[in-house]
Amino acid sequence: MTQNQREISENDQLRADIYQLLAAMFRSAPSAELLSFLTSLDIDVTDESEIAKAWLAVKQAAGKCSGEDLAEEYQNIFIGVGTGEILPYASWYLAGSLMDTPLAALRQDLMQMGFERQDEVKEPEDHVAALCEVMSSLILEAPSYRQLAFYQRHIGGWISRYCEELARAPSAQFYQAVAQVAAAFFAAEANVFEQLNMDIPVNCPGNEEIEPQAV
Repeated sequence: MTQNQREISENDQLRADIYQLLAAMFRSAPSAELLSFLTSLDIDVTDESEIAKAWLAVKQAAGKCSGEDLAEEYQNIFIGVGTGEILPYASWYLAGSLMDTPLAALRQDLMQMGFERQDEVKEPEDHVAALCEVMSSLILEAPSYRQLAFYQRHIGGWISRYCEELARAPSAQFYQAVAQVAAAFFAAEANVFEQLNMDIPVNCPGNEEIEPQAV
């Protein structure tokens, strides 16, 4: 089912947009355009929720950073010399090594759903940015049970640890705020999927392709 065949709720559109924004910040250092967008965010400063506080922290951090500083910060955290301060791959968190069984399972699921890796992308498919991009697409284009199954199989079991490690990365300044947003967002997503898990019948047609399961 495509986006044009069903109505997308305002909340689902927002969720998809946030996944895309997180993907952009995890894929590379923010561009000047993205920094400009972040500094222009309209945030209710009276909102005491964790997610509002986190977005405010990102807005303030974006206003203090230069492109050169961010490029260096990103390089240190995610790339480094040989390896970065953290490893943003699902296999690392789920299996303790890179290019492991979780990546093979992910590739099988992506193939079943019709996702193809683009030639210019060099990172493995279990990079956190790629997983966020898939989630954005599923929210907009797929039945709810598919986003639930994908999240449970490939994201839910490790993403909170990733956010915690990112926040503690020695070089993290801007990305400490990004980690705060990601942690609050994924905590909210866990609630969304908990509700979906209760609402979706176990024998939902087509659910056998990627069955929801705990990681």
